[in-house]
Amino acid sequence: MNKLLFLLVLIVIGCSKAEKPIQVISKTNPIKEAIVDSLKHPWSMAFISEEEVLVSEKDGDLLKVNLSTKKKTVIKGFPRDLTDSIRVVWRGDNSGIFEVVLDPDYKHNNYVYLSYAAKREGIGSATKVVRATLKNDSLTQIKTILEAGPYLREYHHYGGGMTFGIDRKLYITMGERLFKEIDEPEMPIAQDLKDKRGKIYRLNPDGSIPKNNPDFGPDAVPGMYAVGIRAAQGIAVEPHTGTIWFSEHGTRQGDEVNKLKAGANYGWPIITTGGYRSREYIPPTIEGAVYTDPQWYWPHTVAPTGLMFYTGDEFPEWKNDLLVPGLSKGSLWRFSIKNDTIKSAEELFIDDRVRSRKVIQSPDGKLYMLTDEDDGKIVRIKNNTL
Repeated sequence: MNKLLFLLVLIVIGCSKAEKPIQVISKTNPIKEAIVDSLKHPWSMAFISEEEVLVSEKDGDLLKVNLSTKKKTVIKGFPRDLTDSIRVVWRGDNSGIFEVVLDPDYKHNNYVYLSYAAKREGIGSATKVVRATLKNDSLTQIKTILEAGPYLREYHHYGGGMTFGIDRKLYITMGERLFKEIDEPEMPIAQDLKDKRGKIYRLNPDGSIPKNNPDFGPDAVPGMYAVGIRAAQGIAVEPHTGTIWFSEHGTRQGDEVNKLKAGANYGWPIITTGGYRSREYIPPTIEGAVYTDPQWYWPHTVAPTGLMFYTGDEFPEWKNDLLVPGLSKGSLWRFSIKNDTIKSAEELFIDDRVRSRKVIQSPDGKLYMLTDEDDGKIVRIKNNTL
């Protein structure tokens, strides 16, 4: 495809709520190189050092991986209530291990934070977040930080994205867990302030509630920071502003990139930039509700996941840009942001698509991506123009 045609195609494949962004084609020539393979649908990665990383496998274990020697070590002591191997047999089951995040003071306290689908025999599963001490390749002193019950036999839309803000608070995404909108109760789950699901939380590192969290009322679930969430997975901090952004899965289209605001209601399922799986579903009207628009949405399905802001030096043109991988189209998107507004967008690797779960940057600024496959890979993204 020539560059002019590619530009014309880009013009119709994304929309900004704030103002129409310019679609660009980067002069940079990124290439992919598989560094580590044979991973079982890797979900997240956290750098212990430039060479050693923790990798969570959705269909496997929590691993310590050496990027130079390729050695994989299973971290022992993972909570025993992790959902079992049914998810390997039935791909519609999205349970397993999700995010792994290091404490900002990891070098001193060895704390790691893990989100995963926890099970209760004969009842179902729920999203759970724990803090543990990592020592001698084992998890000890495990403490539950957040548990988003009720436990259900719905195995979808767990959420589980996590990041620490520049305020050193832990932000956590929780999905609403339903597959079809027709199963929503009279007060939809993500709008119900008494329901833990379909929300974004802000917690102190020990799981306690910050005193300056938004007030949703006396009957609201403690710790909520935003509501109206369907299936957010990726969440990341813009380093030079401290603004937090998150990705959101739509149903029939309607995938979004959002800017997190204290007390905001992102509208699901009352409003959506896409359609509903249950086409007969008619959402209720909630008196007095005010909804926050996304910063970007796609009119086609992308299934955006573990996003990040690039601050390295290898790709000067990408400095401070938002990178968003996708599962459905196997793409990687680059957004240029100014004054908290998306100004331009570019889709990368359109001739080399692979289900992409997360992008992450090493301490030295190297760029990596996780592929969501049976033979999952850690991929190094390099600048081929250097």
